Formats: sequence, structure tokens, C-alpha cells
Amino acid sequence: MAISVVIADDQEMVRMGFRMILESQPDIKVLADVVDGAAALSAVERLRPDVLLLDIRMPKTDGLEVTRRLAERSAAHPEDGHRPRVVIVTTFDLDEYVHAALHGGASGFLLKDASPAMLVEAVRAAAVGDALVSPAITVRLLRELAPAAAGGTARTLAEPLTDREQDVVRALARGRTNAEIAAELYVSLSTVKTHLANVQAKLDARNRVEIAAWAWESGLATGGPRGAPDAP
Repeated sequence: MAISVVIADDQEMVRMGFRMILESQPDIKVLADVVDGAAALSAVERLRPDVLLLDIRMPKTDGLEVTRRLAERSAAHPEDGHRPRVVIVTTFDLDEYVHAALHGGASGFLLKDASPAMLVEAVRAAAVGDALVSPAITVRLLRELAPAAAGGTARTLAEPLTDREQDVVRALARGRTNAEIAAELYVSLSTVKTHLANVQAKLDARNRVEIAAWAWESGLATGGPRGAPDAP
């Protein structure tokens, strides 16, 4: 079944652009695009989309408030069983916005200058319960966290990473997309996805953000991992 999406942004050109990008994909269907947060909440109630694309700064009710209200609604009515995955797409990459969005339950945070491929990838990731944060934001936040984490104990691997898995994780920690990793390492996109799935299992990580966080915490992102040696 197609992934159903509602777009909420007060700029008509942005809504039109997102709609064109997403509707060009055979597995994504845009149900509606609306101009503010209040209309977004109404559309979610009426249309029950899988994913909600939200701007932060909108009239009446902003994207962070919409995210918070959806989380509260879901907690208050667990029997309903429906809560759209939220992807914040904004011009503003302020760290307080990122933290507020992710802590509020958002499944992604992208800048409006993200590539069409990144937007599509974020929607698909959100639909299956994964999280995708704009690479530039991810790298900045994780670099800030790395010094504090360096003195602690990094997540333990179930088994060592292979050399190629380490290459993939290093590239991921630098903010590369799957397509960019494939081009950089001269492998297919499916091979990159396989390596990341293997790493995710070895780390018992929920998503690529946790993999990147481990890469910075363990030291792999900046040279080589502490602890287990490479597998042959």
C-alpha cells in the first residue's frame, strides 16, 4: 500500500514543491496540503495519514505544538492505535528546535534545502518507524556529544564489524546518505543497506541516528573504534 502523507506549510511554493516530489514516487500518496498547524491537526483527524510533513513556523499553531498535541492525543487514546509519524521540514536548524521536535516525538528533522531524495527517504523511514535527521544537523549534534561521551562506555557490539561495515559507518557518521556512501565506496545501494542492517543488528540500534551516535562515541568516526578489533 502507498504511504499516505499530509503536508503542512504556510508557503504555497513549498507545499507545491513537496507535493510534486512525493507524488512522483509510486509508493507515496499526498492526501492534502494545508497552510497552518490547526488545519494540520484537523487533516490528521479526518484523513489519518501515515506521515505528516510539518513546518515549524506557521500561523495559529506551529509545528512543534502540533507534534506535542499528537503525542498527547495518542497517549490519551491508546485504543485508537493511529498516530502519524511526524517529519519536521524547516528553514531553521536551531538546536533547540531539533531537540524539541525529536523529544516531542518527531521521526525526522530536515532542512528545506535537503535534496528531493532525502525528503523521500525521510518519509519512507518515518513510515516504517525509523528516524532520519538532516545529515548536517546530525553531524553537528553528534560532534558536540562526542567529547562528553568519550569518557564513558560505548555500546557493546554483539560481534566485531567487518572492515567494510566500518567504512560504511564512518561515512554515515560524516552525514552521508546511502546513495553518497554507495558512490564513495564504489558499491551498490543495496550493498550499503545490507551493511547498515548488519551493523544495526550488531549494535541493537533502532535507526541510523543511533549508529552514527555510536560511531562518534566509540571513536570510529574520528579514526578507529575503541575495543573490539576488526573482523577479517
